[in-house]
Amino acid sequence: MADLLNVTDETFETEVLKAESPVLVDFWAEWCGPCKRLMPAVEELASELAGKVKIVKCDVDRARQTASRYGIFSIPTLLLFVQGEVKEQIQHPNGKQAILSRLQGYLQ
Repeated sequence: MADLLNVTDETFETEVLKAESPVLVDFWAEWCGPCKRLMPAVEELASELAGKVKIVKCDVDRARQTASRYGIFSIPTLLLFVQGEVKEQIQHPNGKQAILSRLQGYLQ
């Protein structure tokens, strides 16, 4: 499984907004059961899509400014950024295939 980078308020701009490739951000929290159940699927995607889409985690309790800026009120929520802009929002996805189907148009 991939060891996903945790982005913070301080690193979000560099790691996500300025990234050259598309970036999928998994907004989650330690206490969130659905987030923990989704994590293996997200880690599998990170391995499978390496070089095409960068996948990172963002703990909403530790990156409150970032979560607020993007209107994250319900988790798990995944946002796909392409050249610094949100292109897809996926709330409460039902596993890997549900996420992958939303990313298909952005894979190169």
